[in-house]
Amino acid sequence: MAIRKDRGETFSRSGLAWAAGSGKTFPSPVLKYFIRRLLLIPPTLLGITLLVFAITRFMPGGPGEKMLQQAAKGADQGGKRGASTESHSGLNEDQLEEIEEQYGLDKPILTGYAQWLGVWPRESRLSKAEFGGSDDERIDSGSDADNSAMVVLRGDGRAVRVTRAGGRIASAVFADNGKPVDSEGWKVRYETAADREARFRKRNGNDEEPPSYADRAVVFKTRVSGLFQGDLGTSTSFNEPVLGLILARMPIAVYFGLLTAIITYAVCLPLGVVKALRHRTFMDSASSVLVFVGYSIPGFALGAILLVHFGARLHWFPLFGLTSPDFADLDAWGKVKDLTHHTVLPLSCYVIGAFAMLTMLTKNNLMDNLAADYVRTAVAKGVSYRRAVFGHAFRNSMIPVATSLGSLLEIFICGSLLVETVFDIQGFGLLQFQAVVGRDSNIIMGTLVIEAFLMLLGHVVSDVIVAMVDPRIKFE
Repeated sequence: MAIRKDRGETFSRSGLAWAAGSGKTFPSPVLKYFIRRLLLIPPTLLGITLLVFAITRFMPGGPGEKMLQQAAKGADQGGKRGASTESHSGLNEDQLEEIEEQYGLDKPILTGYAQWLGVWPRESRLSKAEFGGSDDERIDSGSDADNSAMVVLRGDGRAVRVTRAGGRIASAVFADNGKPVDSEGWKVRYETAADREARFRKRNGNDEEPPSYADRAVVFKTRVSGLFQGDLGTSTSFNEPVLGLILARMPIAVYFGLLTAIITYAVCLPLGVVKALRHRTFMDSASSVLVFVGYSIPGFALGAILLVHFGARLHWFPLFGLTSPDFADLDAWGKVKDLTHHTVLPLSCYVIGAFAMLTMLTKNNLMDNLAADYVRTAVAKGVSYRRAVFGHAFRNSMIPVATSLGSLLEIFICGSLLVETVFDIQGFGLLQFQAVVGRDSNIIMGTLVIEAFLMLLGHVVSDVIVAMVDPRIKFE
């Protein structure tokens, strides 16, 4: 039934679209609300990731310092100490600059963040030479040696003659054929002595006096690679692509997340209903004691107790891991039994803490609705008590529960660090902990963007579910 029919205009009864005589459709208030919510996700993600990216740059013992320490340790073990330009870290100036350039630590925060996103090109295969050069380079370059530099390309081996004029690059050509380097995708940057001194002070502070620098030419190639291209970088702890590490841990997170969600809702919702209908009975009191005792026990502590008694003493369950060493050699049924055998103890630790909240939330909401006037009115009009409970009160009781259903999207990344540590399960939570302890900024940023996106999307899904359950919700 249309509200308006004049001038060929109609408003649909469901409120989903308004159609004019021209045939154009406009979204309803509900659709516009969710479109706005979805459009807010990208800027919110940008704010979250930018904040964490900046924190990883400035926090004490951050990824930059860790990389320099590892490189210095390798230099000490390899016997590379002793250069005249060696710093307190055991690395010379060129080695320090190479590490900074490899991980983008020489760039400002906004530039480094744009490179991580994949909207700003990264520099690679950087090759450098000072203007003036050595005596041999002066002879090869001719009389104008002070304004020229001979750069040997890294990974290529060819020489490039770069000339300057007025504090800028005048030309850059291959020494063998005179062909401009930009014809093969190479770029050239002019770096002054002041720029190099500022970079030294940023690395070492103002307490140490910088050496005497000369202007130099930097030849490099660029590539755009970042989050938008599906490249989350390489882990400094595992020396593997971050995306591959996340994808390898995600099946474990989904496995335990699905089992935890299914068991929790399958047990807690019926239990909450029974407790509400049998309030203050022995069954209600006994189940409350068990539920809150389980809630008060941390999952990792329960895991340690289960391992000692059922694993070490009784030998009923394995002590660590998610599968046996010979898992690949088992048949299909054998794999199912082996996986189940390894799952029982850690799964018990995952679900034990979720029972109390959902059970009591269901019970309290249902009791409030059973005491409401509309339920008593329905019973007085002849509606059976069973129908009044499950046809009216139960649905309204599910509205607060529905607000948390959107968080089920986080099963793709859920995990408990302590439980995974106790049972030696290489899950998502343990990966995040290892990244934080190891100052692995690439894994920190990679896991953060996935977790933040699923959390924000889960909030939108929760709103959709609440709107479906509660017809009183209006989005205007």
